[in-house]
Amino acid sequence: MVNRIVVGAHYGLRDWLLQRISAVVMAVYAVGFVLCVLPRLPLSFEDWRAWFANPFVKISTLMFMLSLLLHAWVGVRDIFMDYVKPFGVRLCLQVLVILALIVYAIWTVSLLWSV
Repeated sequence: MVNRIVVGAHYGLRDWLLQRISAVVMAVYAVGFVLCVLPRLPLSFEDWRAWFANPFVKISTLMFMLSLLLHAWVGVRDIFMDYVKPFGVRLCLQVLVILALIVYAIWTVSLLWSV
């Protein structure tokens, strides 16, 4: 039996797939957003509010933001694991990033459902 020691950010297929799937979700949303908004320019505040009142827009925007947050977490975590060697410093940085991403997720939900 071979004991493998995992060093760095090499988590394999799961993280690779998460990065690619989240990138595809963000790209599809960005293209759809541009195609929907571009013909309506310039938009007033009321136009934006009415557009984000649509449940499909809310859910797709929430999916975009969650994909962005997951994409950011995997990327930042990999950078920390590859370049920040002291375990305590790396753990502290990872906890700070996790807390920030949770705050961003809560803020996104509160903004989307306040419309």
